[in-house]
Amino acid sequence: MILVGIGANVPGPWGSPSQTIERALAMLGRDGVQLIAVSPLITTAPFGRLNQPDFVNGVARIETHLPPAALMRRLHAIEREAGRRRAVRWGPRTLDLDLLDYHGLVHHADRSGAGRTLILPHPEIAERRFVLEPIAAVAPEWRHPVSRQSAAEMLRRLG
Repeated sequence: MILVGIGANVPGPWGSPSQTIERALAMLGRDGVQLIAVSPLITTAPFGRLNQPDFVNGVARIETHLPPAALMRRLHAIEREAGRRRAVRWGPRTLDLDLLDYHGLVHHADRSGAGRTLILPHPEIAERRFVLEPIAAVAPEWRHPVSRQSAAEMLRRLG
């Protein structure tokens, strides 16, 4: 199972955050990527930088033969097309696509410091209600590859 987090909180060239997410999902589900399911979209308060609009968040469950690095490049290309600029950490964004889990693969970042590195599963899944709630909706049988906890179990731990 492959899970991709989706979020947006400011309008971009594709319209409102919800419109942007809809178009991003359509683009994602092409050329060797199959959309299996998409969670309901939820509105959540911003994380990190609080002085910005609320986010629209969800999770897509997909299948593909693309390897993780190629899938990440695809996600980043869709973000760029949607007007995403990586200027401020946790800042406003027209689109955010995060590879959350790729068939349970555990991949740690290398320490070379060369560019952005892929870490799997996404290192902050367990602390983010706005990721766990959509995962629980779209993939209730999913278990975190390291802790072996379900999204529902992690949500209960968050309280």
